Amino acid sequence: MIVCKITCRGILNSHLRARLRNPWSSQNMARPSSDLAAFREIFSKAKHIAILTGAGVSAESGVPTFRGAGGYWRKWQAQDLATPEAFARNPSRVWEFYHYRREVMLTKNPNPAHLAIAECEERLSKQARKVTVITQNIDELHRRAGSKNILEIHGSLFKTRCVSCGHESANYKSPICATLCITKQLCEQAGCHGLLRPAVVWFGETLDSDILTRVEQELDNCDLCLVVGTSSIVYPAAMFAPQVAARGVPVAEFNMEDTPATMRFKFHFHGPCGTTLPPALARHETEGK
Repeated sequence: MIVCKITCRGILNSHLRARLRNPWSSQNMARPSSDLAAFREIFSKAKHIAILTGAGVSAESGVPTFRGAGGYWRKWQAQDLATPEAFARNPSRVWEFYHYRREVMLTKNPNPAHLAIAECEERLSKQARKVTVITQNIDELHRRAGSKNILEIHGSLFKTRCVSCGHESANYKSPICATLCITKQLCEQAGCHGLLRPAVVWFGETLDSDILTRVEQELDNCDLCLVVGTSSIVYPAAMFAPQVAARGVPVAEFNMEDTPATMRFKFHFHGPCGTTLPPALARHETEGK
């Protein structure tokens, strides 16, 4: 799997985008189907479903994506703050940015796409069928919607990690620091007192190897894969679904627009995920009541 070969978070360069748009397996690929009934037939028989989600799902809950024209926080480009170098230069500024993001998230709620995924997981678990959410999002909206089987490959806004001892813990305080003395966010482990940072994967950082191993296991074992609200340009996540498709597993993309990987997939459903996903994951007529 490509999971083992590309482990640092970054934006796909032109070469990798070309590989996605022009797969090695075929010179003339047919346009993906938008036949919901055909998808539902495959869905009804799937025993191990992997659902990859990206920023587009959260955007429908009103979460800022910090991409394109809206990619600035104050006067700084958001992606320039999401780096270890930025934290080393000015931890206070980076913490203020993440404090802002945490506070915004506390005003947002899961949308119909989150809820449909959570309901599907709970329902199918009673049929000895498995649904795993593999998300690039750090907002925990899947968890709040009720999903249990979640792999957060980029971490969580609501966790901190010590730069000295590596201890990681949940933190749902609002505000995260009473006086916003962010540079004094210190580890409380005995004898440590190291500086705390957001427990997220910044651009240029290596993804957690344990989580990647679990992701690889899920992708290797799945018999149906859904790609929901992701641009397919942030790697290594951008390579996950194409690798699944390459071994003949049906992949269905739910997105507002085509992506560099769209032509690799069996299905593409255009439109808001909160509109297209619920009927796709609803109880099938072959399921018991």
